[in-house]
Amino acid sequence: MNNLDKQYLDLLRDIKENGVRKVGRNGATYSVFGRQIRHDMSEGFPLLTTKKMWFKGIRTELEWFLNGDTNIKYLVERGNNIWVGDAYKRYKEYFKGESERIQKELNKNNFAWSDSLYADRIYNSEQEFIKEIKNNNRFAEKWGDMGHIYGWQWRKWEKYIVHSKQKVHGKVDNFYIINTIIEQIDQIQNLIDDLQNKPDSRRIMVNAWNVGEIDDMVLPPCHYGFQVWTRELTLKERKELFKEKFDRTIEDFDAEWETNGTSYEEDLDFNNIPKRGISLIWNQRSVDTPLGLPFNIASYGLLLKMIADEVNMVPLELIGNLGDTHIYENQLEGVEKQLKRESHPLPTLFVRDGIYSRGEFDIVLENYESEDKIEFPLSN
Repeated sequence: MNNLDKQYLDLLRDIKENGVRKVGRNGATYSVFGRQIRHDMSEGFPLLTTKKMWFKGIRTELEWFLNGDTNIKYLVERGNNIWVGDAYKRYKEYFKGESERIQKELNKNNFAWSDSLYADRIYNSEQEFIKEIKNNNRFAEKWGDMGHIYGWQWRKWEKYIVHSKQKVHGKVDNFYIINTIIEQIDQIQNLIDDLQNKPDSRRIMVNAWNVGEIDDMVLPPCHYGFQVWTRELTLKERKELFKEKFDRTIEDFDAEWETNGTSYEEDLDFNNIPKRGISLIWNQRSVDTPLGLPFNIASYGLLLKMIADEVNMVPLELIGNLGDTHIYENQLEGVEKQLKRESHPLPTLFVRDGIYSRGEFDIVLENYESEDKIEFPLSN
C-alpha cells in the first residue's frame, strides 16, 4: 500500500477508535484533535487511490483561489458545484419568510418583481439556483459572491493607510477627519518574490484568517494558512535530476564532463537544473476527513507543484497540520467501505506555467488508478 493512503486510512481508524462524539452546527461528528499528514512528493502526486478522486474539481477550485476570485460563477461554469451548497444556504436563509417584505420594497421603488435580482421567484432547488448563477450575471453578482474568502485574502488582502488628517474646528469641540486609502496585498506574489530573492526567510507564508472580515465570509476558512521552506540541493541530488531530465546514466555524464573539462555546476546551471528544494506546510482548523481532507491534500500538493515550477525548485515534502479532525456520523458507512480497500501506485502530475497554469493542458495528471468512488454526504 502506498504511504499516503496508509496514513489516511490509519487516520480514519484513529478517529473511529478515539474520536469524541460532538454535536455541532451541521450535525454530529466523531472528533480528535491535533493530527498530521506528511507526504514525500518524490513518491508521486498525493491523490488518494482507495477511492476515486475528482481531480478536475480540485484543479478548478485552486485556479479560482489563485485568480483571486470569490464568485462561484467561475466554478459552476466549469461544472464544479462544491461551493454551491454554502451559497444556496445563504440565499434560502435570506428569503425565509421575506417574500412579502421584498415585494413591498419593490413596490415602494416602482420595481416589478421581474425586474429585481430575484428573477421572478425564489428558487426552490439547487439546480434552479445553479442555472440562474450561470445565465444571469446580475443574479450571480449578488448571490454567487462568497465574501472575502480564500482567493481574496491570498491576492487582495486589504491594508488601510492613513492618507491625511485634517483638524476641523467646531463650535463645541474640535475634531479630526481622517482620510484613508486602501492598498491590496498580493500574498501569492509576495511569496514568489521572497522565494526568488530570500529563499531562507522564515516569513514566507500566506494567511487566509483575516479576523476583521471573518463575519463577512459565507464560510470562515477551514485551511487558514500555509508556509513554505526551502533548502539547497546537494550535488548528488542535482545530478540525479540531470539524469532524469535527459534519460541517461550518471556514468555517461561523468565521462562527458571529464572529457569536456567543464564543472558539474556549470553544466547543471546551463541546463537549468534546480538548485533548491521546497516544502509546504498548511494549517487547518476544521477537517472533514472522509470528504474534505483528500481534496485538501491534493490541492496543496498541486499548489506546491505550481509554486516549485514558478521558481524552478523541486517539491520535497507536503505537510498538513490538522486541528479538529472529524468524521460525520452519516459518513461512517462509507468510511467502513474505504477501510477495506487496497491502494494503487500514486499518479504523476506536470504543470507547464507555474502559478499561472490553468486548465487540463497546463496541469496534466497521468497514470491515475483508483478504487471506485464513494458517495460521502456534505454537511454545509
